Amino acid sequence: MTDLLPQAYLLGLIALLGVAAIVVGRQILRVRRDELALARLGGNDKAAGGPRDASTLYELASVQLRKRLYAEAQVNLKQALKLADAENAPAEARALMENALGFTLAAQNNYSAAVRHYRAALRAKAEYPVALNNLAFALEKQSKADEARNLYEKVLQLEATNKTARKRLSILERRSGQQAGENGKAS
Repeated sequence: MTDLLPQAYLLGLIALLGVAAIVVGRQILRVRRDELALARLGGNDKAAGGPRDASTLYELASVQLRKRLYAEAQVNLKQALKLADAENAPAEARALMENALGFTLAAQNNYSAAVRHYRAALRAKAEYPVALNNLAFALEKQSKADEARNLYEKVLQLEATNKTARKRLSILERRSGQQAGENGKAS
């Protein structure tokens, strides 16, 4: 009986270290994959004058977004949008790029510009739940809770299981309930 406690402790410690090793290993592989993608796409080389098309620039910007290089991603997404116009890219591709550019601007706390790009994404693809969620969040940040609430509800009509919209909508409902309670107390 007394021998079981040290063995259980050691097994627990080994299991914990194994899980930690797996988590750290996955993170290292993810970072390595992004670094290789940046090198392949020329993201770290300003003089990389290789062939650039809208999809390559979008892929580069996506990697830069994962690495939180927002200013660089913004430049590449703007170039990608210009090239997409010149290449007559499909509306869905344009919607992806506009949404990503909006996300980049929102990450830099430029919500008014982000809203413009999210709306452009929705003009390109009207029923785009990700862009609707992002637009609603940006409007929330601009203290336009009613408009944000309507957009989250629209997302839930498109995707009833959308966790982001459901969570943000419940937060808005709680806030409006608290404000109504505070307004009632003040009267």
